[in-house]
Amino acid sequence: MPIVAACFRERYPCWRRWVELGFWPAFLALNACANSVTASIEARRYRPGSATWEPWVWEISSALMVGALIPGIVWFTRRFPLHWGAWWPQLRRHGLASLVFSLVHVAGMVALRMLVYRALGGEYDFGPWPRELFYEYLKDVRSYALIALAIEAYRLILRRSQGEASLLAAPDEGPPVEPVDRPERFLVRKLGREFLVIAADIEWAQAQGNYVNLHVGGREYPLRSTIAGLEERLDPRRFARVHRSYIVNLDGIVSIESLDAGEARLHLRGGATLPCSRRYRSALRERVGADAA
Repeated sequence: MPIVAACFRERYPCWRRWVELGFWPAFLALNACANSVTASIEARRYRPGSATWEPWVWEISSALMVGALIPGIVWFTRRFPLHWGAWWPQLRRHGLASLVFSLVHVAGMVALRMLVYRALGGEYDFGPWPRELFYEYLKDVRSYALIALAIEAYRLILRRSQGEASLLAAPDEGPPVEPVDRPERFLVRKLGREFLVIAADIEWAQAQGNYVNLHVGGREYPLRSTIAGLEERLDPRRFARVHRSYIVNLDGIVSIESLDAGEARLHLRGGATLPCSRRYRSALRERVGADAA
């Protein structure tokens, strides 16, 4: 396995762009063809008068819309990654996203079908919209979940192959490895390897039990420390505590969005969002200036 992982790390970067660009089109095309053949057989069996091209139009129009929506799912799961804990907010967020996915998918594929049918001298009848929308959503919510899970699984494989930490895994056992009060770098142990994380490059940090995930360039590195202990070791001119579980690099804040009950949401470069509790909000606004509000 170490040899396979080493080969993967060495060779996959050359193919990564083509794999990421080509996987979903290839998968959707094969799936549409298989579904079209199955639908054609069922149409000949149960709808003898239907045209042979109709099942192909149904499946291809659906696949085209799903393909057009996948970049949106990639962006959404990058901004709101799936992780253990806080299930209800995640379920609510992705449930709403799946509803939007389904509505856009259905509206787009119906429009495409109507165009093709009219071009061929026919009329496409979607059926009663409330009933059909509910039926399509039952299928689309599964499609959305499978696509989102596949994307997250791919990201996990990439992190594992590079020896990086996932958001869920704990770091190697042992005492903290940084005795320096304010180190320029943090030495992080993970998967039998050691990583040097430059303190100034940390974009934000999130507490995870008895360790803290350091977020750098879209990657996570687990450090055996409490969030309070990390706060003491970071430069207070550059970093600020914004929540009992979060520390943020002030240079990365783009805007502060006011919420109810005096809380706020921080928007960072790269698209990440962090909560800011009422306890820390006033001090943060004074440090970043009113222009960030």
